[in-house]
Amino acid sequence: LLAMRRCYSKFSSFHLGFKNSNFFLVDSAIGSGSVTRTIATTSERSFSNYAAQVDQTKDNPVSDMLIDSFGRLHTYLRISLTERCNLRCQYCMPSEGVELTPKPQLLSQSEIVRLAGLFVSAGVNKIRLTGGEPTVRNDIEEICLQLSSLKGLKNLAITTNGITLAKKLPKLKECGLDSLNISLDTLVPAKFEFLTRRKGHERVMKSIDTAIELGYNPVKVNCVVMRGLNDDEICDFVELTRDKPINVRFIEFMPFDGNVWNVKKLVPYAELMDKVVKGFPSIKRMKDHPTETAKNFTIDGHCGSVSFITSMTEHFCAGCNRLRLLADGNFKVCLFGPSEVSLRDPLRSGADDEALREIIGAAVKRKKAAHAGMLDIAKTANRPMIHIGG
Repeated sequence: LLAMRRCYSKFSSFHLGFKNSNFFLVDSAIGSGSVTRTIATTSERSFSNYAAQVDQTKDNPVSDMLIDSFGRLHTYLRISLTERCNLRCQYCMPSEGVELTPKPQLLSQSEIVRLAGLFVSAGVNKIRLTGGEPTVRNDIEEICLQLSSLKGLKNLAITTNGITLAKKLPKLKECGLDSLNISLDTLVPAKFEFLTRRKGHERVMKSIDTAIELGYNPVKVNCVVMRGLNDDEICDFVELTRDKPINVRFIEFMPFDGNVWNVKKLVPYAELMDKVVKGFPSIKRMKDHPTETAKNFTIDGHCGSVSFITSMTEHFCAGCNRLRLLADGNFKVCLFGPSEVSLRDPLRSGADDEALREIIGAAVKRKKAAHAGMLDIAKTANRPMIHIGG
């Protein structure tokens, strides 16, 4: 408790370098696993919104394992189910492809569920399934069923390219899938084939419509914006939100190994926003949760909404509550950080739950206050996105 207070005293006195920084202090009763006091200082987001996050932990108290040295609570786990994908998106994978981890070295269904159970029992209340493309995994329905049954889990989500989603989604919903993000970077079929190096635009559009028909609201559509490729379609994407419950999420182009990132390809948030405002002057900012990665907006007369994920130009590290479990069992506390620790190896060596919790907790405590700057990220060795998971 005293260590946490000293940590807060040290870091509450200076700015971490973000325009909209949040500082969290959590006093956790050591050994009890219960959050006894939470203080949030925010420059742009309201305390009441942060309090809502704390309320979510009442039925499933957050243990010290999920609290880093800056007092951030990590209640959101992203699990990559596979490194395989049925597309070859330019920003995700090099043209020659990547060397995939041999199947025996990937986590099995039972290993995924066991590790997920550890995180949920410690306070994680949201899990997102990623890849690769998670729907290419044959046992995805059973994985969803088992994960959705974990006591304390409030939301089970998926990020998918939508190629095979339409036919699988009814069953996935029955198995407990609560929400979904569908990646789509262009509304032009020919350009889709160029960007993904595969056909399938119509199938993705069908998946979006199927999700709406099944009652998903909103259906989130992720669009990575790249200058000279799809930045001329910004307003066309916004139009998708007029009559349908779609949340279009514009994502700044991020550097990963093999995706030939260049700052000239980056279309910054300010420029994206300027284009949207000119086409839709009634756009208004929503109140965002302190741990939200996106800046969210509504437009008068539109059924859906528009969001911007500004990983490159306006960091949101101070409110980060995300952890990542990779398909090969490596545990990653920051998307842009190269550091990883294996959970698969100790698990297969017979480690009990307490030993695994110690490994996880130690990794969380090593999480840095923020990732490197944009140009430094581009120079830092990191795995291709296909290995990390979206």
